[in-house]
Amino acid sequence: MKSLKLASLDVKPRTTIDVDGHTIGAELTVIAGPCSVESERQTVETAIAVKDAGATMLRGGAFKPRTSPYSFQGLGLEGLRILATAKAETGLPIVTEVIDPRDVSWVAEYADILQIGTRNMQNFSLLKEVGKCQRPVLLKRGMFSTLEEWLNCAEYILSEGNPNVILCERGIRTFETYTRNTLDLSAIPAVKELSHLPIIVDPTHSTGRLSLIAPMSLAAVASAADGLIIEVHNNPAQAMCDADQALTPEQFALLMSRITPLKQFLDQQIEVPDETE
Repeated sequence: MKSLKLASLDVKPRTTIDVDGHTIGAELTVIAGPCSVESERQTVETAIAVKDAGATMLRGGAFKPRTSPYSFQGLGLEGLRILATAKAETGLPIVTEVIDPRDVSWVAEYADILQIGTRNMQNFSLLKEVGKCQRPVLLKRGMFSTLEEWLNCAEYILSEGNPNVILCERGIRTFETYTRNTLDLSAIPAVKELSHLPIIVDPTHSTGRLSLIAPMSLAAVASAADGLIIEVHNNPAQAMCDADQALTPEQFALLMSRITPLKQFLDQQIEVPDETE
């Protein structure tokens, strides 16, 4: 991929990104929280629960680009203020989506990481704008995008002077209908062969099925993903967005109790030299 002048592994060693003392790319980062910010109580309760379970950052959408114009679109500025309240309560850094180039500067006043969603992966004006901002950027893979297209979008951000890009594999659209999307786990080692950028996995949007979130999370960790981003809601039955694929705090805590020993086991594995060589 000769077009990758900044994102290529040939350019520099592995990138690590410090966010409030958490180093993405050097430790397993678990970002958890509701799909959308609905109220202060919902967001703060969920933030406290995911922190207690071991999450390192809080996700939550203040702006929600939806398939239907009649679906809940998010609380906007009020949602950002609620996220700020949740951060003050828990200390968790905030990850939230920005969807309009005109909003980047003031969303960055609230967000620790700016998320670019799958629908905006090739919104080049938006990519350039977040590239001028010094907040880390979480770039989700487009639902129909190849690895080359995805990495070139990261290149847009890097070329504007922002070195802090995190890639997020969130599933691609295939002919399969059982799952919401098809999680491409091969993208994790493939990206690590091509790029120095950290890569995390979204097992929620990639599967769209509650029963598959845990096994795909474990599979992502086993595949050497640098982190996970998981939807958790304090009362999924009442969620205004993605109710069928949000974990309860109890389910998330159980998942974290499985992820932690798996990561510890993987970290302890030492390559044994071949004495016959």
